[in-house]
Amino acid sequence: MSCQQKTSGSDELKISLLTLDPGHFHAALIQKSMYKEISPVVHVYAPEGPELEAHLKLIEKYNSRAEDPTKWQEVVYKGEDYLHKMLEEKKGNVVILAGNNQRKTEYIQKSIDAGINVLADKPMVIDGKGFEQLEKSFESAQKNKVILYDIMTERYEITNMLQKEFSLQQDVFGTLEKGTAEKPAITKESVHHFFKNVSGAPLIRPQWYFDVDQEGNGLVDVTTHLVDMIQWECFSDQQIDYKKDVNMLSAKRWTTQITPSQFKKSTGAGSYPAFLKKDVKDSLLNVYSNGEMNYTLKGVHARVSVIWNFEAPEGTGDTHYSVMHGTRASLIIKQGPEQQYKPTLYIESQKVDDKDYAAALKQSVEKIAKTYPGLELKAYKGGWEVVIPEKYKVGHEAHFAEVAKKYLGFLKEGRLPEWEKAALLSKYYTTTKALEFAVKK
Repeated sequence: MSCQQKTSGSDELKISLLTLDPGHFHAALIQKSMYKEISPVVHVYAPEGPELEAHLKLIEKYNSRAEDPTKWQEVVYKGEDYLHKMLEEKKGNVVILAGNNQRKTEYIQKSIDAGINVLADKPMVIDGKGFEQLEKSFESAQKNKVILYDIMTERYEITNMLQKEFSLQQDVFGTLEKGTAEKPAITKESVHHFFKNVSGAPLIRPQWYFDVDQEGNGLVDVTTHLVDMIQWECFSDQQIDYKKDVNMLSAKRWTTQITPSQFKKSTGAGSYPAFLKKDVKDSLLNVYSNGEMNYTLKGVHARVSVIWNFEAPEGTGDTHYSVMHGTRASLIIKQGPEQQYKPTLYIESQKVDDKDYAAALKQSVEKIAKTYPGLELKAYKGGWEVVIPEKYKVGHEAHFAEVAKKYLGFLKEGRLPEWEKAALLSKYYTTTKALEFAVKK
């Protein structure tokens, strides 16, 4: 089945979705919106169990909401032979993969080999062996003329988008510094939480989510977003060859301790399953969810780190910190108490009192505001805050529709841009190489 199914006598793209083994809520978030190119009938293939039921409940919630309800029609096949059945029936031409990462790379390869396009949640791979399999999947995708892509929502968060836009303004940012191992040119840090609310309700995670053999170590999970952002912000107009351009310098990992009561609150389970016993000591579950990597990309020093706590304090949530050092200014995203836990972009320069620099900055803001009307600057000690209108702060869940639209554009074109393919491989090489370094250490 080719990546483009078109109606007779029309150039209209026609997509029929498949959902395979949806064990993560991101599978449902793709369907929080409707798309004119996509049939409302979605074929779901999965084993019976609470993960499938949770997925279907989320879809039903979107279908029954008062404002702008969706109209998805889920046709469900339940059975242990769900993968075989999907590949045999081929009721759709795009499969959505978001769930247990232990088999995700296998799902990707078999779907691609069957001529089905793949839109997969991160991470596509969780170890070096999986990376080798991913390379083969890309070779098969080219042969079968289908498109393989992953869900990188952070590219659509407004402060990230504007950080990239300002980095392209040489009069303001200058050029990207090379940095050093001690002071990288680019740093990206994020803090996440096992227990949180999604679509207005507490998120019940599957028990395997706490097993790094199934979910993946912290170094290969959320860091996928951070590594992707570095590549996208700094080198999206350049081809990245991971064999030459990525040099891992150091990496480390450490655990988050989960109590039995916290585990029950997050999963609903009263005890640890057998597959987690290896990680339990003195009744505490030790999850290797945290990590840090230091590497160079095309000679530029970068640092990525991720921390997982159990639950955020009341009124807060996941947080993001990002800095890019240029020869004229630093672009910094902060999301702490001072920002009321909302991502905020700052421009800091040694030329704060320089009238020529201030004039150049004003011109840059006016230029960028043509794309983002309403953008303003507010002076503060050490630089400027970029004041962003609320209409652009749509939230994480809304970014999934943006990813879907981007992917539909690739399907319509019938190709994935070469830089995207190269960056995708480079990203997973970087994360799996960091894990290899940390485990050896």
